[in-house]
Amino acid sequence: MSAGTDAATADERILQTSPLRKLLGRPELGSVVGAIAVFVFFAFFADSFLRATSLSTVLYAASTIGIMAVPVALLMIGGEFDLSAGVMVTSSALVSSMFSYQMTANVWVGVGVSLLVTLAIGAFNGFMLTRTKLPSFIITLGTFLMLTGLNLGFTKLIDGTVSTKTIADMEGFPSAREVFASTLTIGGVGFKVTILWWLALVALASWILLRTRAGNWIFAVGGNKDAARAVGVPVTKTRIGLYMGVGFGAWISGQHLLFSYDVVQSGEGVGNELIYIIAAVIGGCLITGGYGSAVGSAVGAFIFGMTSKGIVFAEWNPDWFKFFLGAMLLLATLLNAWVRKRAEATK
Repeated sequence: MSAGTDAATADERILQTSPLRKLLGRPELGSVVGAIAVFVFFAFFADSFLRATSLSTVLYAASTIGIMAVPVALLMIGGEFDLSAGVMVTSSALVSSMFSYQMTANVWVGVGVSLLVTLAIGAFNGFMLTRTKLPSFIITLGTFLMLTGLNLGFTKLIDGTVSTKTIADMEGFPSAREVFASTLTIGGVGFKVTILWWLALVALASWILLRTRAGNWIFAVGGNKDAARAVGVPVTKTRIGLYMGVGFGAWISGQHLLFSYDVVQSGEGVGNELIYIIAAVIGGCLITGGYGSAVGSAVGAFIFGMTSKGIVFAEWNPDWFKFFLGAMLLLATLLNAWVRKRAEATK
């Protein structure tokens, strides 16, 4: 081997292990920079923002979005969307509540039935996508409309109103509330258990993406599903599995909704699917698929939590919230694009 070849090989090894190159290649880099900017901004303009109780409130708001943003991010990395994610959360809560009440069963039975139903809805979305070859936008928009109608129709048919009956006095309710809606006190400050669910999902999704064969499949399918299929990637199973992951997230969020408030309004959840997608995009996921991270979706959800609560702490008109959220979406997308270009330039 010549000296020139040795030098080239050495240079390539340096590039492969360069910390700067690794940093610039991280999908969540842009969102982390944005999160720091938002944090400093509200720390300066809102006096109460840095209090421990305020942090607890911000983390809770972030967790309620982040639980769903994680599986939505994985789905987007796989190159697909799910517009039914928001109302699926409500469906999960409604099924659990109404089944327990009508069957006079332990509420854990309703929780189990709800899990099966939401996984089935996710599998339906994935199956329809792979069999019909229609865009995920059309498939999940149809599911969104059907679930919206079913949520309202079944609730009025069974309970006679647009909300469910109380199940607070039923067997198993206290233990279910502990699992899905309890508050943990740390240093005199209460933190909702949803924060732990959120962090656990981020850890699990990151392990799947970075340490398993399934993670490679997700990136491959999102990058080019035809090329992935040609090299033996189970494209159909991967896409169905991703939609079932969204169903699992909807189940957790739905149970939190139910056991936090005891009753569920059948019209809730509409529009939340866009918030989940926004959190994933702010976190570095590309609309075109094949790029992103679970950690990025968590940072995106944290930005959402800081913005939604920071405006309140600053005593500004909450009507401005959507403006700030839209501005963050555009800025984060532009920053992520710039980071990607810089990362590619270092290769």
